[in-house]
Amino acid sequence: MKKELKTTSESQPIELESDEDMVVDMTEMNVTKAKDVKEQVAVVPNTKDDEEEDDDEMDLANFNAGAKQTAKTKKRKKGIIYISNIPKHMNVTRLREILGEFGKIGRVYLQPEKKLGDKAKKNKRKKYNIHFTEGWVEFESKRVAKQIVPLLNNKQISTRKKSQFYDSLWSMKYLPRFKWVHLTERMNYEQAVHKQRLQTEVSQARKETTFFQNNLDKSEHIKKLAKKAKKSPNIAKAKA
Repeated sequence: MKKELKTTSESQPIELESDEDMVVDMTEMNVTKAKDVKEQVAVVPNTKDDEEEDDDEMDLANFNAGAKQTAKTKKRKKGIIYISNIPKHMNVTRLREILGEFGKIGRVYLQPEKKLGDKAKKNKRKKYNIHFTEGWVEFESKRVAKQIVPLLNNKQISTRKKSQFYDSLWSMKYLPRFKWVHLTERMNYEQAVHKQRLQTEVSQARKETTFFQNNLDKSEHIKKLAKKAKKSPNIAKAKA
């Protein structure tokens, strides 16, 4: 429905929209505004979610890098060298000082010389007189252990003339696929064998002493019987 209004200035009538037409126009405007708002929302990025995703990716990358570094450190293998001849006056501290110049050293073991008899009793309280026969040195780097053997083997331990090791030569060998656990197992085995040997020797000595004591008792008993036998005929004659 359209209404006509007459004005004095203009001869033509002005048409006004009805209420129904105005409602339709308003609904169309609201729809277009809603579409524009949706488009704007779709265009604006979600910065918070993106930042969280970036942080997660960075944490994952750092974790992978740390895992790789730990794997590298775990894969680092140690090397062990064997020294077949230890010169006199050489001990663990001096050996560390000499070989520590070539690389970082881990564990060191020197086999002491086995002394028997009076020498062991005399040198029991004198630790500086202990002489070592052989030794094992563990390097933190396997590469250093491999390189040091051809570098020092059959060479002078010290080039100074006043040194105690001037006339001594290195006699060493790299032990491939050898671990410190193998050395401890060997030492435990040797200790067990030594203990078993001592036990057998002690048991054998006990058997010998018991056998000797039994024979001694028997001989004394026989002597007593012989004395009684000698005395008995004399007693019988005296009674007769």
